[in-house]
Amino acid sequence: MTTKSFALTATAVLTLAIPSMADARTQMRAVGSSTVYPFSKAVAERVARANPRLGTPIIESTGTGAGMKLFCAGVGARFPDVVNASRRMKASEAKLCASNGVSRVTEVQVGLDGIAIATARATPLANLTQREIYLAIAKTPFGKPNRARTWKDVNGRLPAIPIRVMGPPSTSGTRDALGELIMTPPCEANAGMAAMKKANEAKFKAICTAVRTDGGYIEAGENDNLIVQKLAANPGSVGVFGYSFLEENASKVKGIAINGVQPSYATISSFRYPGARPLYVYVKNAHAAAIPMVRAFVAEFTKESAMGPRGYLLSMGMVAAPTHVRARSQQAARNLAPLNLAALK
Repeated sequence: MTTKSFALTATAVLTLAIPSMADARTQMRAVGSSTVYPFSKAVAERVARANPRLGTPIIESTGTGAGMKLFCAGVGARFPDVVNASRRMKASEAKLCASNGVSRVTEVQVGLDGIAIATARATPLANLTQREIYLAIAKTPFGKPNRARTWKDVNGRLPAIPIRVMGPPSTSGTRDALGELIMTPPCEANAGMAAMKKANEAKFKAICTAVRTDGGYIEAGENDNLIVQKLAANPGSVGVFGYSFLEENASKVKGIAINGVQPSYATISSFRYPGARPLYVYVKNAHAAAIPMVRAFVAEFTKESAMGPRGYLLSMGMVAAPTHVRARSQQAARNLAPLNLAALK
């Protein structure tokens, strides 16, 4: 079935007209990042309590990449209104949006997070360099097969425990950020790889960001809490997830310092921690005009009481963005100024 019309009705209902029937949706629907999911859910619940007539938003944890595909698939009741993202929208996703008529999209940065590398508290791993992480989990480090089986194979100073890293799948924004923020810098520091970047950027990216498929890296799905549980039950294993989940489970697991810097509120907010990253919410403007909860949701997400230095989201592990970023986000939420999709990289 195809979408024939999308309009604001007298009762502010998002309507999908189909040849033989009319289906309507009044509830806001958000998809996307598992990292942003708990924050988004908390915001949705607060807005629903304050505005019961608008209904309770549906928040789904699909992963950033999968969420973007759903969000950009079209305009109408079948498609999500909002996508949560643990990285910025890609140019390829912007192109998909545009090709499906999703031409007016507002980008709102809602805070900061860090990619935490964590393990059970009893595991004798306390500090790893970005190079050591790259050599441990890259499929073909510097273009060669990965033969490292233990952390000691990576660096003699490390313990001889098997490399077993549990992390998100390729649909996850956290996986993208792991490749971009943690793995690429040490890869690019190699002269041969730096030259390859100029000659063949696609090959460079594959070598620098592809993770091994021989058991050294295990795709553990989009449920970060499940990774935490597995780490606690399997000392020696290492996990990759958002800092908020580390903060929430500090009694079960410990963060591993990267380049000597522990993941913390202070190191992430100052970007001293190598895995620090912004978090985003993207709004489909056509849907915001039809479903009042969309505007209420994004407005609540950007309030100082939510994402400011004393906001309730901080108790859940979010790191407040700098003052000027929060001001820009509040303005974006008010005005819903469309993002220039063509400018994305």
